[in-house]
Amino acid sequence: MPLSQQLTKKIEELKISSPKLNIGTLSFPSPLLLAPLAGVTDAPFRLLMQDLGSGGTVTELISSQGIKYNNKHTEDMLRLDPREKNVGIQLFAPDAKTIAQSIPHVLENKPTFIDINMGCPVRKVVSKGAGSALLQDSSKLPAFFREIRKACPIPLSIKIRLGWSEASINVLEVVRMAQDEGIDFVTIHGRTRDQFYTGRANWDLIEKAAQASSIPLLGNGDLHTTQQVKDRLTQTHCDGLMLGRGPLHEPFIFLESFSVAQSPFDKKDYLEIMKLYHQYQIECLTSEKLLFTQIKKIVSSFSHGFAESAKFRTRLFTSESLEQMWQHVEEFFSIP
Repeated sequence: MPLSQQLTKKIEELKISSPKLNIGTLSFPSPLLLAPLAGVTDAPFRLLMQDLGSGGTVTELISSQGIKYNNKHTEDMLRLDPREKNVGIQLFAPDAKTIAQSIPHVLENKPTFIDINMGCPVRKVVSKGAGSALLQDSSKLPAFFREIRKACPIPLSIKIRLGWSEASINVLEVVRMAQDEGIDFVTIHGRTRDQFYTGRANWDLIEKAAQASSIPLLGNGDLHTTQQVKDRLTQTHCDGLMLGRGPLHEPFIFLESFSVAQSPFDKKDYLEIMKLYHQYQIECLTSEKLLFTQIKKIVSSFSHGFAESAKFRTRLFTSESLEQMWQHVEEFFSIP
């Protein structure tokens, strides 16, 4: 179900304002990329954000251990849609060998690049020595990067935090090591592991790393609104930015961040992209139950900021079928 000519024209006119981001052999149509989000950045959502101006996208974090044991859920997460462009597959494991051994299978899905998760703070990942736990002992990282780099014939990136804790911030050291071992680019989330997602992202440290390094860097953290992204773009030394929660509440954020004019999008445009997202879900997913759950989650997020949205979300989550849910969606987004 293609978008209307009117909405397509709005999108294409704004895409022209976005500069390109070139990193080695990679060429992104925008310096704003979609960050990996567990339970969110599946193929349908990635396709939608690609349509709405994202320069590139990244899958949810995927276990290299799960790949090793042919886990069905892992295989489903690995599968990319043929329409996807500039997409990275993000892997995690506590050791380089496991990641390196999984790469040949990952390459069968034809990603544009591979990203290594070194920033996830959740206990079930960290307790296994993966995610941000890898930042605890930086002396092991050169060998870690070297083994994965040797196994990966396509562009390779890492996503990190500032460090494990406030007392052990080592972002500058980790970036230098990544640069020395041939990593193509680094994304820095401006918090430590101990912060999880609380407090404010430390952009001073991100900017310091960007100024000190010759390796391309993307900044990530607290880029929740179009205005925040606009402000950061005017002052950052980073080559690009990675947006996580922002696109969930402002799906046109990739387009509007390069426009100084008032947003040209209205509630009818939101309704159109929700229907397109539904179509992508139908095409990519086999489970009707999962489809229903995902659509409610994304539509709920897109409704934030509109008048009476809290009441709408109550009706949305008490819907007992897709048909009933879409009745509520059509009613809410048809009101000017």
